[in-house]
Amino acid sequence: MSDLEVSDSGSLKGALEALLLVSSDAVSAIELAKVTGARPGEVEEALADLSAEYADKNRGIQLREVAGGWRLFTHPAYHDLVESYVLSWDTRKLSQAALETLSVIAYQQPVTREGVKAVRGVNSEGVINSLIEKGLIKSLGRDPQQGNAITYGTTKAFLEQFGLRSLKDLPDLEDFAPDEESKRYIRERLSDVPLSTSPEEADEDMEEEDELLDTGSDLLFNSADDQETTEGEHGGE
Repeated sequence: MSDLEVSDSGSLKGALEALLLVSSDAVSAIELAKVTGARPGEVEEALADLSAEYADKNRGIQLREVAGGWRLFTHPAYHDLVESYVLSWDTRKLSQAALETLSVIAYQQPVTREGVKAVRGVNSEGVINSLIEKGLIKSLGRDPQQGNAITYGTTKAFLEQFGLRSLKDLPDLEDFAPDEESKRYIRERLSDVPLSTSPEEADEDMEEEDELLDTGSDLLFNSADDQETTEGEHGGE
């Protein structure tokens, strides 16, 4: 397609729609420019125009920029309709344990399995393995200060699933804390600063931490419900 005639914007937009329709991952403007033979600037402009057109006409699909590229999604308004149509939808649901574990990794990465256990208070081996299989987290390397334990972080697929351009778009947990004490607790926990608590307060702290963790996982996955769209238009996962 290197000799594609893209002199008029309509031809380029059509080509971009066709390429994005068959792409299972977000595709960068540079990569699309290479395939179409158009200039990156032209591709960026065409993609932005397409995205605006879909929004203005309230189309059933949306074009969004996520994870360093562009990707087609179904409109959130049709989420329930698509859910009932795609039979495999329920198999992609994550358990509460998976939500909590993914939240810990998202906010504390790179983090080891022991690091996740320290926050959740329970062994998360099986959950972590499941998240790896789903492609939402991956190994980032090893931590020499933790006996060369494997560290984990989120993947590009995680950004795509939650409609995030980068990890900088993660909601700030402190913004959802009910008071200053809770904000301090979150700051200390996420920065690995030892908490000044007595042994008698340990159980209370764990309960408070669980509540904050639930808040974090709810924030992530409520955002997903609003922005996440199924892979229905692309064949699903």
